[in-house]
Amino acid sequence: MQKFLLIISLMAIFSAKSQTLQTPSEITGFNQVTSYDELTNFVKLLDESSDILSVEIIGKSVLGRELYALKFTDSYFSTNPSKIKVLIHAQQHGNEQSGKEGALLLVNKLISPEYAYLFERIDLVIVPQVNPDGSEKNARHNSNNADMNRNHLIMTEPEVMALHQLFDTYQFEVTMDVHEYSPYSEDWMQLGYRKNTDILIGFNTNPAVSSKIRDFQKKHYLPFFNDYLSSRQITNGIYSPGGPPDSAYIRYSTFDINDGRQSFGIQNTFSFIQEGMNGEDNFKQNLSHRAQSQAAGMLALLEFVYQNKKQIKKTVQKERSKLVKGNDIKEIPLQMEHVGNGQKMQLPAYAYHSKSDSMIIVNDFRPVVKPTLSMNKPYGYLIPKTQTELVNWVHRQDFTIIDLSSIEKFYFEKLFISSVDSIDFEGDIIPFPSITISQIESSVKLDEYIFVQTRQLKGNLLILGLEPQSELGLATYRQFSFLMEAESMFPVIRVRLVSSEK
Repeated sequence: MQKFLLIISLMAIFSAKSQTLQTPSEITGFNQVTSYDELTNFVKLLDESSDILSVEIIGKSVLGRELYALKFTDSYFSTNPSKIKVLIHAQQHGNEQSGKEGALLLVNKLISPEYAYLFERIDLVIVPQVNPDGSEKNARHNSNNADMNRNHLIMTEPEVMALHQLFDTYQFEVTMDVHEYSPYSEDWMQLGYRKNTDILIGFNTNPAVSSKIRDFQKKHYLPFFNDYLSSRQITNGIYSPGGPPDSAYIRYSTFDINDGRQSFGIQNTFSFIQEGMNGEDNFKQNLSHRAQSQAAGMLALLEFVYQNKKQIKKTVQKERSKLVKGNDIKEIPLQMEHVGNGQKMQLPAYAYHSKSDSMIIVNDFRPVVKPTLSMNKPYGYLIPKTQTELVNWVHRQDFTIIDLSSIEKFYFEKLFISSVDSIDFEGDIIPFPSITISQIESSVKLDEYIFVQTRQLKGNLLILGLEPQSELGLATYRQFSFLMEAESMFPVIRVRLVSSEK
């Protein structure tokens, strides 16, 4: 009875407060995308029209445009421990407009009484536009010419830092990063086909992410996502870059931790990427359907989380606890490759010759991520205080720093880079060093270093970022190329506990 009265009360609030609003793009019949100024005004209108929505400015872009986080709760945000926290963010790439437009459509839906039930179990944040500077120019990069969805490891861009500060504040159990893919490349046109799916979903693929989380995503969310969108006549599938078939393999999305999905996923988060199909002009063609499809995909996630809140929350909390206690996976994969398992893929396509929908059978499909080089997890790392770039990175990532002198028995491993070769990582040529390891008991002046332990939520990210043989590491970026010098001592020192590892 009390629950019924609460719902009636919420509906009364919605009825009194809510207005019939249209998004800026809707007003133009989706003939124009929403500008930053229009988004700002619309967000203010939404805030005024609903008591369950509040707006927080989480940071600014390179050019000073404010980044808005729209927070939904039926109480006080993040104060009810029984609720699950969800973060959806869109338009890291400025020329992928439908994520922003879909997010605004979704927000407009969520302030209506019809969706009040979601917030009995969910506290939700939607960041509709992470890259306002790029959006204004319909350009992929931000105003520092940085690809923000390749910046989540080195974290040099203010927009990316703001997003992670938001995540660190609330430690969301579920996240979705909303993008668009373009199927109109010349190599696919030469084949006579293009990919042809409205919405694609990608899940955690890095093997350092809890297998329980990855299995739950594939076994439970993917069929729900398919049924939900198919029932609304929205074509959908699993995000699978690569191809075209017979000239290149097709795989699931990257396992690199530098993007918005894996950087949160590596913290044992129920994390996804959603990819809508862009227009042929990479701008506003077919914008109405693209935006509506994106909104439906985001709503599918919320419906699934609502129905499975207890299991998702319990799984995430348990697997995160393992990270903090240091009893998760013992072997950290530093290098991996996409391999096949005999499975063939049926890929929905559009045939240019017949101007109709078709299906391509992909023989070289590689859905499995196989570790090829792994290492035992160290207890932590000593980082020289003189290495300003590294120390600043530690602070940007908000790693927990502790006093190593309080630990009784430990020893050190120093790494010498004897030579530097190169390897192919998903089409990019990156450096790969040969190293020798020397073990020492002491002779390290602790006051000259900061100590960052791996027993924390971002512990696996720390390892993959610092290890010189990690194909996902800092040393593969131009800003940190000084870490990869042949015939030199690697400046970071591994710390291992005697009792458990020696």
